[in-house]
Amino acid sequence: MNSAKLTASQVERIHKALDTAHFAKLLGIELEDVAPGRATLAFNIRDDLKQNNGVVHGGAIASLVDTATAFAIISLLPPDEKATTVDLTISYLRPLRKGRAHSTARVLRAGRRLIVVSAELVDDSGILIATALATYIKI
Repeated sequence: MNSAKLTASQVERIHKALDTAHFAKLLGIELEDVAPGRATLAFNIRDDLKQNNGVVHGGAIASLVDTATAFAIISLLPPDEKATTVDLTISYLRPLRKGRAHSTARVLRAGRRLIVVSAELVDDSGILIATALATYIKI
């Protein structure tokens, strides 16, 4: 994890968030990289994440993307602030069947109440599988 530009308290908050993200653990989501306003998370593709046509279920992809966008935001929030997803729009471009999926999210705009984040999901070869745009609200 490249946390060189994050404060010690931000790194601690990110690790705590990862430790308490039980659904992310269920999917096998792992943090690969984080920097201010940016995060990359991934999971290994398993049969139990696939739908009956042998491709990764769209819900599993959406969960990885949503988790990556959340971690990009966590890296920017002050300790007393939290945020939650308002909307998430995903364009599925190609099927995903094997290997590891990687989602990189980047904060595009952090306003007083709303935060807009973009994300891409690629396979091990770097082939673009899905793109997304999310809006979060500070709570």
